[in-house]
Amino acid sequence: MLSKNDKKVLTDPLISNNPIAMQVLGICSALAVTTQVKPAFVMCVSVIVVMCVSSMVISLLRTGLPSRIRIIVELCVVASMVILVDQFLKAFLFDLSKQLSVFVGLIITNCIVMGRLEAFALMNKPFPSILDGLGNGLGYSIVLMFVAALRELLGAGKLAGIPVIPQALIDLGYVNNGLMVLAPGAFILLGLYIWAQNSLFPPKAGK
Repeated sequence: MLSKNDKKVLTDPLISNNPIAMQVLGICSALAVTTQVKPAFVMCVSVIVVMCVSSMVISLLRTGLPSRIRIIVELCVVASMVILVDQFLKAFLFDLSKQLSVFVGLIITNCIVMGRLEAFALMNKPFPSILDGLGNGLGYSIVLMFVAALRELLGAGKLAGIPVIPQALIDLGYVNNGLMVLAPGAFILLGLYIWAQNSLFPPKAGK
């Protein structure tokens, strides 16, 4: 059973302190891998795994970690996890791994991952750190999947590679929006998401 504080750690990043919408972190992958739902989903799972395991490891090491080398250790831990995830994708999901290209490797430099290690894992026990990694990974995933679903739907008329636009609509002259497969389309959707969230859930004073 999660305590009230644990629930807050897990749920805050989903909406009220979302790493992309509120902190404007992890924007690069939100633009680069969201043309289709499948690669975006794989990226989301990869980030969640890296964040949870890295947060746990850094939390376990926190009491004996010299402050002078903490950034180097954090990078080594994150890089090791990213390499494992990348090799797993190449072994079992090779086509999606090719689609994601270098962006899985760039998880190493993702500000969300390093930011949570510095801001939370270094000062908390392993279990809350895992929850923090999971919450921020899920918050990141919500935005990524929203952008990816709309980009694929509007740009290609598909969801997860499955055509969803009715033939009757196509016969009436429906045309896919080519802007959605380009980076500006992702910028527009991301901006709309941030605007909608801030309108529906205004940031609390002092946050």
